[in-house]
Amino acid sequence: MRRRGRGEPPDPRSGAGAGLKPVAPWRHPLVAFGSVSFAYYGYAGLFGTYAPLWRHSLGLGTMTIGAITALQSSTRLWSPYAWAWLADHSERRAGWLRAAAVLSGVSALALCWGPARVAWIAGATLALSVCTAAVTPINEAALTGWVSRGDTLDAGRYGRVRVWGSIGFIVAVLAGGAVLQAIGEGWFPVLVATAVATMGVAVWRLPFLPEDAGVARVTVAVWPVLRTPSLGWFFAGVFLTVLAHTSLYAFFSLYLVTLGYGQAEIGVFWTIGVAAEVGWFWFQGRWVARRRDHAWLTLAAIVAALRFAALAAYGTVPTVLVLSQCTHAVTFAAQHSACVAIINRHFPGRLRGRGMALYTVLGYGASGVVGGLAGGALSQACGLAAVFWAASACACLAALCSRRADVLQRRIAGRIPD
Repeated sequence: MRRRGRGEPPDPRSGAGAGLKPVAPWRHPLVAFGSVSFAYYGYAGLFGTYAPLWRHSLGLGTMTIGAITALQSSTRLWSPYAWAWLADHSERRAGWLRAAAVLSGVSALALCWGPARVAWIAGATLALSVCTAAVTPINEAALTGWVSRGDTLDAGRYGRVRVWGSIGFIVAVLAGGAVLQAIGEGWFPVLVATAVATMGVAVWRLPFLPEDAGVARVTVAVWPVLRTPSLGWFFAGVFLTVLAHTSLYAFFSLYLVTLGYGQAEIGVFWTIGVAAEVGWFWFQGRWVARRRDHAWLTLAAIVAALRFAALAAYGTVPTVLVLSQCTHAVTFAAQHSACVAIINRHFPGRLRGRGMALYTVLGYGASGVVGGLAGGALSQACGLAAVFWAASACACLAALCSRRADVLQRRIAGRIPD
């Protein structure tokens, strides 16, 4: 019998996956994952980049915009884990993704057709965020299962799939900026609905995702894993690093508008950052082994501190903006891949979905709530540049946490003495 290669799914005719529903042959399984990443991050790029500008065009103030952003981020405090728990306990990850895609479409239509009132906009945004929160933990958990050998992530293969999410982001940001500048910001909800529909089609084309043989019906507790000493410092570092990046996600576009940049220019600056991200993901198989995962996190936090300080001090200089956006390859892409590798190592098998969800909840959910509210208040009191100075300070603290996690992990591995 031919031995199954790494990244290949179990043969539906073999014992692996016994008792599971037979599926059509997986000719290009990673293409399916790449399509979902392309569509989801295209939607995320469109929404994250232009939603603040759309809300501003409706007459909302920065505090209200920050509050809606915080409400949107608050769903990441529980929604990703709830979806991941359902997927981990049901053997039907694709089915739950499809349900989330349908509900996301309904929420997008509510945003598109509803009245331009704060309560309606906040409610539709909340519903959309709850439903789309299923995509990242479930899709990433399934993907890392395909591209891992045991608890070791194949960074090169993972990067070449994840890169399509970055490409989708670029396409959506560039096209969205051009379209909105041509026809007006009032059409933003229609573009969001179109992006969500594209994501739904990609999700629906995912085949059935069989679980690891032998563990499909075993319930594993997550709390014992969280007692690992280095994990607490790891999640603290992730929280602070993403908190620093909240300044980018929530206020970067508004900051550039106040500095006199147009929407097309804003789209270009966003695209430069994601282009750097694309380059990292595509070639990361050559680079990630040169440093430990926690060391990459420490480096990413240090570079982020420099990046946001430069934005605060020299945001009016286009060259500084270009160079700072190029560092996105390290502050986001390298940081994300290192986080995925650490989660994959500590949360294998049936724990993988909940591990990815905890990464989203503790890293992106809590930080988004704090960053949205604190950033909105700080911008009103001291101006938008102050938000980026605060982000630089958060990144410095993140570097200290990541360094501590690195020391503890090496101590556990016996590489340094107690």
